[in-house]
Amino acid sequence: MDQDLSHDYICNGEKIRTTIPMKDRGVADLVRDMGKMGFQGGQLGASLRVWERMMDEDVTIFLGLAGAMVPAGLGEFIAYLLRERKMDCLVSTGANLFHDLCEGLGIVHYRGSACADDAYLNECKIDRIYDVFVSEVELHKADNYISNFVKGLDPNHRYSSRELMYMVGKGLPDTTILGAAHKSGVPIFVPALGDSSWGIGMVMALREGNSIMVDQIKDVDEITRMVEKSAKTGVIYIGGGVPKNFIQQTEVIAELIGNYSGGHSYAIQYTTDAPHWGGLSGCTFEEAVSWGKVKKEASKVQVFSDATITVPIVVQALQASGHKRMSHPVYDWSENGLGLRYEKT
Repeated sequence: MDQDLSHDYICNGEKIRTTIPMKDRGVADLVRDMGKMGFQGGQLGASLRVWERMMDEDVTIFLGLAGAMVPAGLGEFIAYLLRERKMDCLVSTGANLFHDLCEGLGIVHYRGSACADDAYLNECKIDRIYDVFVSEVELHKADNYISNFVKGLDPNHRYSSRELMYMVGKGLPDTTILGAAHKSGVPIFVPALGDSSWGIGMVMALREGNSIMVDQIKDVDEITRMVEKSAKTGVIYIGGGVPKNFIQQTEVIAELIGNYSGGHSYAIQYTTDAPHWGGLSGCTFEEAVSWGKVKKEASKVQVFSDATITVPIVVQALQASGHKRMSHPVYDWSENGLGLRYEKT
């Protein structure tokens, strides 16, 4: 549990009942009241409080997105966070942004069944992601869209994934992640760009003689500069995987060669992964303290639950609460580095 919350509930001697009364209430009040509960309901309530606390300071908020969250239906919730600047940088798997691109192009994901006959689905050119169906024929249209996009790029320029995602987002509706990020000026990084249909579309262009230079080390440098220039940083992870490590390692790089702040000041994670398997996706923020990635005094909460349940609830609570953000960072990207300032919201 977040250390400040633990202090509120225990150290000052106040006894807080875990039973919360049944009454008419909105989602924001419900989630706040859940913060008094035990187990993961209590953690969910604590995560809302920490997220709101981040919005009360000059904090750059990084969000990592892993797992098939967009096909499952979370895309517009993430787009809302981008439009309203309740986060300032997105690090995502390529797959999530490919499916987001599909939605922007009118390619729809449908609710199907996890018990379907997959051999029959294959005959019908229907791809399954657990209980979500999408047309393979339609997906290939998005592959071709990426290939044609690559053909219009400068083959002599070294692109970061941030630059590519910004350009792709132009013209897409702001109900999509890519479109919302473009309009709000929030950078998106895809550290494993080739491990998705972005890689497929780019190889299609390559085989036709159109190659581009995607510099993923440039990604590492750019996002680390964001951390170095920030007054404070907070992290929110939906799932774990590559996006989580990509954000976490910025503190290690800053300690070695840059301006090290001592670690992230705030940390939230929504995940089904458990720490005892030794994987990064489930490792605790206490473990991250040992690496210097998170400050020992940081406000940190992990909600061990399905993100398709917890994220809609907490994002809806953020919207319903009307909690205003004090400021948000504004970026000035150039070949010579990064300029960052905080602007009143």
